[in-house]
Amino acid sequence: MNLSALIVGAGPAGLSAAEVLAEAGWRVTVVEALASVGRKLLRAGVGGLNLTHGQPFERFLEAYGASRPNIEPFLRRFGPAELRSWAEELGIPLFVGTSGRVFPQGMAAAPLVDAWTAQLSRQGVTFRTSTRWIGWKSAGEWEFEGPEGRFFLSADAGILALGGPTWPALGTGGAWTDPLAARGIELSPWKPANVGFLVDWTPHFREKFGGHPLKDTVLSFESGQKEVWTRKGELMVTPWGLEGSLLYAAGSALRDNLDPERGVKITLDLVPGRDRTRVYSELERPRNGRSLSTHLHKTLGLSGVKVGLLREVLKPGSPDDSSTVSALVKALPLRLTGTRPLEEAISAAGGVKWSELTPGLELRRVPGVWCAGEMLDWEAPTGGYLLTACFSLGRAAGLAVAGQAWGRW
Repeated sequence: MNLSALIVGAGPAGLSAAEVLAEAGWRVTVVEALASVGRKLLRAGVGGLNLTHGQPFERFLEAYGASRPNIEPFLRRFGPAELRSWAEELGIPLFVGTSGRVFPQGMAAAPLVDAWTAQLSRQGVTFRTSTRWIGWKSAGEWEFEGPEGRFFLSADAGILALGGPTWPALGTGGAWTDPLAARGIELSPWKPANVGFLVDWTPHFREKFGGHPLKDTVLSFESGQKEVWTRKGELMVTPWGLEGSLLYAAGSALRDNLDPERGVKITLDLVPGRDRTRVYSELERPRNGRSLSTHLHKTLGLSGVKVGLLREVLKPGSPDDSSTVSALVKALPLRLTGTRPLEEAISAAGGVKWSELTPGLELRRVPGVWCAGEMLDWEAPTGGYLLTACFSLGRAAGLAVAGQAWGRW
């Protein structure tokens, strides 16, 4: 065999495809627009590389929401368990955190990226960095622009693993859409995912509590058809609103219910585990001249940002009797007025529509070209779900190119 493959994009999906093809004996060239590989993966590891999640597999699949039907077939072949085995075989020991999230020992992404690229180099994979894909000149002939100017490369097959439009300094910023659109390939519009939402804080609250974590909180909202979305977790108050894993988990439903003029209403339960009757009873204890803030701390253990949120809603002069305050403590209303910009999002929904792809991820309109990773139209919350799916999709594309039957791999 002397077959060649071009892979455009050196993120988790592209490198996964390269590994599969190199193992199958293909000559593989990976082309990356930036000066080094795995830049988004390295950035994701700044606070600890959350590689995947250790929860039961069926619960893991639930995190993909509306994207599950498209992503599930790939995850059933290479999912969290397989990804963990792969990392450990690469020489990267892992551990499961208290939340169930899976991290490398030492937390950093660099050891994994270094070990992976070293292995790929030993397998004969060639890397061409600082080189941007422009489009196709003809079938099998790909146009690039690098330090030496514009040039063409030919290959027996090609895989696009170009990522989404977020974090433009660490990728293409979604600039690859034009060559695909020129071929008639339908793309879903980009939407921010795993992104912060805007709240119109008062100047006092913004200055005092921006950057404060909001722990042990339940977020709820009506997600349509009178269904209530509710989950416990953590948030982060920012000067412009809220962000954090709890909000990211609700993100797609919140975004889809966001009215341009009215926003979307959420409620926060500040004392999970205590019902309103109990909260009311505790607040009914004599104040003995204490301020509301002190009374909340003495009776419910509330302080800091949670009391600040109550004050944000309970304006000066408003009733602060036990009935009113207990209702707010259990269901504090906030209105999200919009999202932060797309380029600030951790990930994005949108991209190449699944209808444009065969079950093996080959473009129907451009035979011989496969797509993988974030550039496809799917989304998932943070927590290891994004990365796991990118690894899985990249391997699937590589296996499809290598010619293994989709129904058997």
